[in-house]
Amino acid sequence: MNVKRTFGTILTVLGIAGLLYTGYQLMQKSEAYTNMAVVGVIGLIFFFAGIGLVQNTRDES
Repeated sequence: MNVKRTFGTILTVLGIAGLLYTGYQLMQKSEAYTNMAVVGVIGLIFFFAGIGLVQNTRDES
């Protein structure tokens, strides 16, 4: 079991969840713009870090 690939998948899923939450709050016209910006930026960082880990990790079977 490849730990890097698993961790990359978890980061990607967390990033997607953060981006979906930000999009939902924008659609509800929430007034907490600072919170949405923080969650959105962290979601982007997690998403791209996870994608990078999954792509750059080789299978060692």
